[in-house]
Order: sequence, then C-alpha cells, then structure tokens
Amino acid sequence: MADAPIGDSSTPWPHTGAAALLEALRGCGVSHVFGLPGGANLPLYTALGGAPWLRHVLTRHEQGAGHAASGYAQATGRIGVCFATSGPGATNLVTPLMDAHMDSVPVLAITGQVDSGQLGSNAFQETDICSVVRPVTKYAAEITNAADIAAAVRDAAGRALNGRPGPVLLSITKDALAGAVESAGPIAGPVVASPLQLDPASVERAVTLLLSSKRPVLYVGGGVVKAGASGPLRQLAELLRLPVVTTLMAQGAFPGSHLLHLGMPGMHGTVPAVAAMQHADLLLAVGARFDDRVTGRLDGFAPDARVVHIDIDQRELSRKREADVALHADCSHAVQALLVEVGRRLSSVPAPDLSKWWGTLDRWRERYPSDADDSSQLTARYVLQRLDVLTNGPRTVYTVGVGQHQMWAAQLLSCERPRSFLTSGGAGTMGYAIPAAIGAQVAHPDAEVWAIDGDGCFQMTNQELATCVHERLPIKVAVINNSSLGMVRQWQELFYDGDIRHTDLDTDDGQLSPDITKLALAYGCAAWKVTRPEGVDRAVTAASTVRDRPVVLEFVVPRTDMVWPMVPAGVSNDDILIARDMRPRLGPDPAPGKAQGRDT
Repeated sequence: MADAPIGDSSTPWPHTGAAALLEALRGCGVSHVFGLPGGANLPLYTALGGAPWLRHVLTRHEQGAGHAASGYAQATGRIGVCFATSGPGATNLVTPLMDAHMDSVPVLAITGQVDSGQLGSNAFQETDICSVVRPVTKYAAEITNAADIAAAVRDAAGRALNGRPGPVLLSITKDALAGAVESAGPIAGPVVASPLQLDPASVERAVTLLLSSKRPVLYVGGGVVKAGASGPLRQLAELLRLPVVTTLMAQGAFPGSHLLHLGMPGMHGTVPAVAAMQHADLLLAVGARFDDRVTGRLDGFAPDARVVHIDIDQRELSRKREADVALHADCSHAVQALLVEVGRRLSSVPAPDLSKWWGTLDRWRERYPSDADDSSQLTARYVLQRLDVLTNGPRTVYTVGVGQHQMWAAQLLSCERPRSFLTSGGAGTMGYAIPAAIGAQVAHPDAEVWAIDGDGCFQMTNQELATCVHERLPIKVAVINNSSLGMVRQWQELFYDGDIRHTDLDTDDGQLSPDITKLALAYGCAAWKVTRPEGVDRAVTAASTVRDRPVVLEFVVPRTDMVWPMVPAGVSNDDILIARDMRPRLGPDPAPGKAQGRDT
C-alpha cells in the first residue's frame, strides 16, 4: 500500500519536534490519546494546544493511561496511544505494556526524557526506560533530535500494527520535543505490510486432514479477532459443521449462542469444550498459541489429534505442540484460502459426516450444562447471568478484570461479535477493567460499556473513576464484591489445605472495606449496592439509563463461591473437576445422567 500524506498538503510544517510528533500521529490516523503531563514532556502538552483534532484524556495514573490505550486498541483494532513523563511516569507504563505484549495489542507509548545533554548523568527523573521495556515490547527507541521525531513515530506505529500486533515505546528527550524543525513536506502514515504468501501445497494438506477427520475441533484464539477473520471462520465452521471452542481472548470471535459453539476450553472452560479437544482427532488451531491454561499438562493434551496451526507469528508454530501442517499467515487470508479449497473439494465429494461426533458432543452438553445459580442467595453467577440477559446487545462492550469474576464472565456472557469482550489474558493484570473501559467508551461513545470487576481489582485502579466523571464517560462498573481476593483464596482452599492467609479484604468484625458504593459516590458517580437477587434487575436497568456520568453497582456475594469447572494446574485436562467431589474420566461417549468419577 502506498503511503498517503496527511490532511491538506498546504498545511504549514510544525515548528517544534513536539508539534511534528502530533502531526505524525495525525498521519497515522490517531485521534485520541491517554496520558499525564510531567516535567520532561511539557513541550508535548504545550503543543496539544495547536492540535484541536486530537482528544487528550487525562487519566489519574500512568497505568490507567496504558490500559485505556490498550482498551481503545482492543475495541477498535487501531493503535492506542498513551503519553507519560520520564522516570516514574514511564515506569508506571511497564505493566500495561507487558499486558499488551502478551495479548498482542498495538499500543504506542510516548514518554518524555531528560535533555540529551543530561543522559547518563543520573539526572532528576532520568530512567533508561528503553532498556526497562525492551523485554515486553516489540520495539523501543530513544530519540534525541527533533528532526527525527516524525519518522520515528511513523516507524513505531508501523511496527506496532504490522505482523503480530504489539506495544512499542518512544522515549524522546525534552530538548528534542522543544527543538525547532524545518519544513520537509507532508507527513505520511505508517507503511502497511503486504500479506504473507501462503504455500498452496500446505493449504491442500490442511484441507485433506480436515475432510478426512472424524472428530475435528476448530480451536479459535485471539488472533482471529485481531485479523478480522470472524466472518470467514464462521463460514468454514458452518460449511463443515465443525465444533468450535473459543479461548478467553477469542470471546466473540464466534457467536456465543451458535449451536456449533461448545464454549471456552481450558482451566475453567466448559466440560464439552475441554472433552472435545481431549478426544479430537484433528485440531484446526487458528490464531491460538496453545497456552498452558488451555492445554493443561502438555503431554496429556489432545493425545490423538493431528494439528493444523495457523498463526501470523512464525515463532508460535510448533512452539508447544508440533504441527502436522503449519500455515504462517494472517488468519483471515489463511481461512479464506481454506474456504476456497474446501469449496473446490466439496464440488465433487460430499462433506464429511460428523453426526456420530456430534452425538457424543451433544451428550456431553446435556450432561454438563453451563447453568447459572438459581438460589435465593445473591451469587456472582446469578449476577453475570442477569447481566447477559439485560445488557448483551449489539452495542455492548464488556471489559473484564482478572480472577473469579473473569472466569464467570467468560462462562456466562454469550458474546456474539468480536471486540465486545476485552480482558487481560496472558498477563492476568488486576486493575485492567476500569481504565480499559475508558478506552472502549472513548472509542465508541454510543456503546454501553460495562466494566466487570472484583473488589480486589477495583481497588487497584478505581481512581480512574475520577477520569470518567471529568470526561463524562458513562461507563457502568459491576463490582462482584466477595470481600476477598477470590481466585487466590480458591487456590488456598483447594490446594493449600484450606490455609486462608492474607486474601480476605474485610475488617476483623466482618465489615466490607472500603464501602465501594460510598467511594463511588464520593467520586461523583451514580452508585447502588445490591445484596439480594431481586435487586439485580432493578439496579442494572437503572444503570443503563444513566448517560452523563459513570455508574458503579456493588454486588455483595459470598466469598466461599468457587469457579467450576476447574482443571488444576499441572494435571491433564482429563482430570477436570466439575465439583469438589467429582473428577470425571471423560470417555468418548458418556451416557447421560450417570456420574463418572472418583472422590478427591
């Protein structure tokens, strides 16, 4: 694709490096940025006065800026941008950059730096941030010359977006930001890389394996969302009636309510999804990286399955599981190629008969349904079930924190479209949900954005509610308050002999601490506390009507609730626990209604 100049070519060239930076962002299609000013990046903030086309969202912490940029990128597929000053401002971005790196999110972080003449002198707030973040970014560079800034921004944005997406960082010295630049013509956007060329013979081998399999499973990862491959993927699944499992990062890549969808695989996946992968004879892995939370003990994972693996990152192919056919390609192009070849084959032979395989899968679904609680006591599962019914619409976006509430959300929210379920997968970063919701709401002003959080996660980034009030961002926050660090507590209960230490968050006399509803009101949010099941629908419906400020709903639930099913770490997926007293042995054709297992 040819480079395109920004805006009107008659636009005067900016006079400072900072202004050139903003024009370069404009050339990259950036219209929103999240950040905080400080001494080393003040020239950049001064230049913002001459860039009315760029909306700057002032967050209350640099971590919030980084996660907001990530949420913006995940919700749109475009690059998310965040600003921070030098020293602690820059290092506060390490966690969101690491998070974006593990989840392949295109984020551009631009940090100020001390004057170039002070580099290496241990000056006030000097930090070699490039060395700090190189292990958790695709690229990091320090810029000391004003004339180099525009090209550096263009290059960094291209690196973030091309190939496997990911975060990049530019550290720019204060004198470079303030320095003068001469006219050099219009600033172009980033170069878009050409699609990788597929090997036709590999495509043919992949389709041969697919059409000859008796127990195939379409294993869908987050790369499908990033590549915009959901449409052709659904066509392929429907054409061959393939059972589909979607990882945590692929929620919405395939419609959650579709009859072919078995749910999420892995540690807290559905029993049908886990069992299907264990007994498959072929895994068609698309944009998935065989994460340990999906595979369980690797040497016991899908022992009889051949593997066709599609990924944009060649390093992931056969990295953990040897692929019988590896397709190094963008997921969208690869799936389209498979569709064409399948269509050609089916013009002369019938589609495979998977009725016996589906009979087995349907019996697993009947025996192990993903039902929500229907007890008289308010539970997290009931809250998530009602949120699914009341809020899950064509313009709804969920941002989800990390822990038990994350797993309940993935199990119970039937996301129907890509980029509607945003979460921290690889890093498992607590505090992600609220700032990510800021990014999603800024990206989609007309969307209803729900941040689903736990009380532990909420207390890590709740200061960003002030950002929402200031920016009039009407995000809705559903806090599942079980007065504990729930997932850690669950592990202590199950695997550490019930030795519960330093995970309960209430006071010695059992009082919730803090009172989340009062805290939200202090920030200027609308807020309600819900303690009984009959209050859930009223609170959620009321929250949906508020459009001028954020809303926080605090759902007080028991801290003894656990997430089921569960595959304990380090064991085979065959050892999935669906209850405290059951470890089912998943044969290929279980009889419905009969308990199989042994006491644990």
